[in-house]
Amino acid sequence: MNCYFASLFIILLLFCGCRTEETAPKNSLPSPVVQPKDAKFEKIGCEGCHDNIKLDQFHALPCTSCHGGHNDTGQADKAHIGLIAKPAHPANMAVACGKCHSDQVQAASRSLHFTHSNEINLVRAHFGARDHLSTPADIPVATAFTTPLDLVDDMLRRRCLRCHVASSGDAYAAVTRGTGCSACHLSFKEGKLQSHTFAAPTDQQCLSCHYGNYVGNDFYGRYEHDFNWEYRTPYTSSANNIPTRPYGVESHDLVPDIHQQRGLTCGDCHQGNGHNEPAALSCATCHGWKPGRPVPPLRNLRVANDALLLSARNSGKEYPVPSLLHPAHRQYQNRVACQVCHGQWSFNDSTTHLLLSKVEKYEPWERLTIQSSSEVEAFLEHNINSDQIELPPTMRDGLTGESRPGIWYMGYYQRRWENMLIRKDTDGVIKVFRPVLDLRLSLVEADGQVRFDNLKGTDDGLRPYTPHTTGHAGLFYLNRFKHLLPPDLK
Repeated sequence: MNCYFASLFIILLLFCGCRTEETAPKNSLPSPVVQPKDAKFEKIGCEGCHDNIKLDQFHALPCTSCHGGHNDTGQADKAHIGLIAKPAHPANMAVACGKCHSDQVQAASRSLHFTHSNEINLVRAHFGARDHLSTPADIPVATAFTTPLDLVDDMLRRRCLRCHVASSGDAYAAVTRGTGCSACHLSFKEGKLQSHTFAAPTDQQCLSCHYGNYVGNDFYGRYEHDFNWEYRTPYTSSANNIPTRPYGVESHDLVPDIHQQRGLTCGDCHQGNGHNEPAALSCATCHGWKPGRPVPPLRNLRVANDALLLSARNSGKEYPVPSLLHPAHRQYQNRVACQVCHGQWSFNDSTTHLLLSKVEKYEPWERLTIQSSSEVEAFLEHNINSDQIELPPTMRDGLTGESRPGIWYMGYYQRRWENMLIRKDTDGVIKVFRPVLDLRLSLVEADGQVRFDNLKGTDDGLRPYTPHTTGHAGLFYLNRFKHLLPPDLK
C-alpha cells in the first residue's frame, strides 16, 4: 500500500512539473543578471571609441604609434594623456612620420611646399627687404607697425600663409584638409577626413591649396568671380549658399587645359610629390623628344615604335605625345615661351588692395563679405547680420594659430582673363606675365588713424608665369608677340 501511494505521488509530481513548464509564457525574458556595483563596462583601447577608423595595409599600426596616448584604457581622460592630435603636422612629423619615412620627411621639410621661400622672398623683396628668409617661421611677427615691411610680414603670416601645411586650410568644403604630410596623403571630403588610408596625392589634394586665381585652378578652367554680391553667379545677397562655393568663391567656367581635357592630372607632369623638387621640365621635355634620344625623366613615359607614349596615372590610358612639327617652333623656340602662343587665357587681377583694419565698423563691407577667406567671411557675417555680441576685429596667424588685432580685407581694381599680358623678360625671352605683385597695402588703427595708405612695391608688380591653360595656337598667334621681336624676325 505504501509503495502504491509513493508511486502515485511521483507521477503527480512529474505531471505538475510538465504542466508548469508548458503554461509558461513563450516570449518571457530571462531575469536580468544583477552585476556588482563596481563592475566596469568601458570599451578598452582607442578602437573602443574610434571604431570607424580603417587603416591601409602599410600603416596597420597601433594608434599610439603615431598619436601617442594610452591604448590600455577606455576612459578618455586617461587615454588622451600625451595625445598628439596631428602627428603629421610639421611640428610633429619628424617624430611621427619620420620614424619610418625619415628621408621623405627631411626632403619635404626642405621643399617649396613647406618653405614657400620663393613666394615669401619675392613679396618681401618687392617691398624693399634685403634679407633672405629660409622658412615661414623666420617671418618676423609684427607687434608695432613702424615700417612698411612690418605690414608686409603681417600680411604674409595672416592673409597669405593660411594655406601653408601648418594650417588645415580654410573652412570651405574643398579646401579643408590635413596638415603636414596628411595635407597631401589623406583624403578629405566636405571638410571631413574620409579615412586613414595614406595614398599618393590626387588633384583633390593639389586644389585644396592651388585654388582661387592661382596656377592649378586654371588647369580646370576656373576663374574666381568678383567678391561683390552683384558680380557673382547665381546672384545672391547672402553668404548662406556655401554648398555652391566649395572653394570659397564661385567660379567662371572657362576652357580647361587641353591636358586636363585628355584625362591627365597634376601628378602626370609634376612628379616631385612635395618631397623633392622635380627635375626642370618644360613643354619641350616631352613634345621636343625625337627618336633615338633618351626618354624624358618622367615615370609614366615609354617609347614604342619610335613614338613617345605617356600613361595617364588615373586611367592608365596611353597617349602618343605630339611632336613639335610647326615651323614656328624652330623659328621662335629660344625667343618665345610656349604659353605665349598656346595659353588660352590667363589670370589678370589688378590692382589688388589689401587693408589691415582695426576699426570696429563693418557696414561698408556688407556687399563684400565674401573675401576668399572663411575667417574674414564668418567675422563679417556675424558682426553685420547677427544679433549676438560683436566679435573683436582679430585674425589668426596662419603658422601659429595665434590671434592678433586687425582684419585683413581684400579687393580688386578689376578681374580679367581675356587680355594676356605679353612682355620680354630679363633673360630676353618673351613670356606671359601677370600682375601678381601689383599690390597696395594700407593700415587703419583702432582710433581711425591711417598709418599706411596704398603702399606699393618697387615696380609695377608684373612677373612671368606659366598659365596652365594650354590649347592649340590660334591662326593669329604671331599678333600676340610680333611687336616685341627684333626687326629681322617680324
